[in-house]
Amino acid sequence: MRTATVTRNTLETQITVSLNLDGTGVGRFETGVPFLDHMMDQIARHGLIDLDVKAVGDLHIDAHHTVEDIGITLGQAFAKAIGDKKGIRRYGHAYVPLDEALSRVVIDLSGRPGMVYNVEYTRASIGQFDVDLFSEFFHGFVNHSMTTLHIDNLRGHNSHHQAETIFKAFGRALRMACEADERMAGITPSTKGTLSA
Repeated sequence: MRTATVTRNTLETQITVSLNLDGTGVGRFETGVPFLDHMMDQIARHGLIDLDVKAVGDLHIDAHHTVEDIGITLGQAFAKAIGDKKGIRRYGHAYVPLDEALSRVVIDLSGRPGMVYNVEYTRASIGQFDVDLFSEFFHGFVNHSMTTLHIDNLRGHNSHHQAETIFKAFGRALRMACEADERMAGITPSTKGTLSA
């Protein structure tokens, strides 16, 4: 089983992430940021990743540090769980609609961090959640999982729908990239022979 638990403590946040990449999609979240919990549940459910996230952060200031640091810790846990990446598909992609919204996410478990994020939300917040923090979450994940990630919201006018399609597509793309490829059993899916930086 590809599992990991990572704890990250700073003066701003204390976060523990546990995940199982070969899970059944069970999510447990105690972060103090309800809408992020809802979005991470999409990753768990659609990625078939068991995901447990506990966070205490300086929410009396705002949610920025908490959201970014959860992304960082999730990236660290993912990198630990995925291991040497031998025998996996490496690449994953998904298109996900929700009513009028449609998003595409493409992932390469390349060993090189990089992100292209093309999302124009139709409003600045969803409830109390600042939509700018989604890019901080994904940047944190990318930089610490050493993953290349392209996120495109292709259409949508309801910000909740835009966000939900992104997180569902991210979960499905991640699931595809992590899946075993029988034809690549024991082989690193790269002509370089490595998927590290």
